[in-house]
Amino acid sequence: MKLFIAIFLAVSFLTYGADTRNVDKENSELYLDLLKKCLLNTIYEDQNIMPGFPPEFNAENRDNGYDWPAYAHTMIGKKRMDNLHYCIKQLLINKVPGDFIETGVWRGGATIFMRGALKAYGDNERNVWVADSFEGLPVPDAKKYPADSGWDFHLYPQLAVSLEQVQANFSKYGLLDDRVIFLKGFFSRTLSTARIKKISLLRLDGDLYESTMDALINLYPKVSIGGYIIIDDYCVPPCKAAVEDYRSSFKIKDPIQEIDGMGVFWKKTK
Repeated sequence: MKLFIAIFLAVSFLTYGADTRNVDKENSELYLDLLKKCLLNTIYEDQNIMPGFPPEFNAENRDNGYDWPAYAHTMIGKKRMDNLHYCIKQLLINKVPGDFIETGVWRGGATIFMRGALKAYGDNERNVWVADSFEGLPVPDAKKYPADSGWDFHLYPQLAVSLEQVQANFSKYGLLDDRVIFLKGFFSRTLSTARIKKISLLRLDGDLYESTMDALINLYPKVSIGGYIIIDDYCVPPCKAAVEDYRSSFKIKDPIQEIDGMGVFWKKTK
């Protein structure tokens, strides 16, 4: 009889534990789904502020990241946000070592999601690095980087978001803590001295050849085998040229996978 009771209690505990784990898992996914909607502001559907385009909210454009939202904390769109979510899950499942970093963060949305995902999945080891000038994009150096000639993103004040505002955005979600590390300044000055030992997720959103190449040169060697590299602006010719030049120079053959017609990613295999 005592043996039967012990077995019954053990089975009940294991079953309850399994049910609890399933509930926790479901709640984590619900939280992250809601976090995406908040970061993308598909709940209140704010207007587009990209010059020369209709201001009305367009669900398809927001899904693909084709607009500059007036209030949303990211412009990467749902498809690229889902890709980020996928990469994070794979890295945690496969226990690929290394921190997460984005170079070029705008209002901070993608990095806010990174921190939220780590909290939701119970990872207390990794840091999230937030690298940006926090003053907008640099003036193109056409002599040194001819591919950047004519790409004058620095003329758009909408793309300049201060460090204080990005930190405030993290705080709004309760995600500003000591595991979020900010690197303020142009990448040519900050990335070479950043005290990052290993990276499992490298997300580049610098638009220009110079910004993209600076990030690849200084950070790609730190990406762990099995880590992911996401290029948000692969559709922008200077950015694509930098990626192709870097991959060619270092004979990187890992297949590039398209996300949404704008962004791409690949998995580092060697």
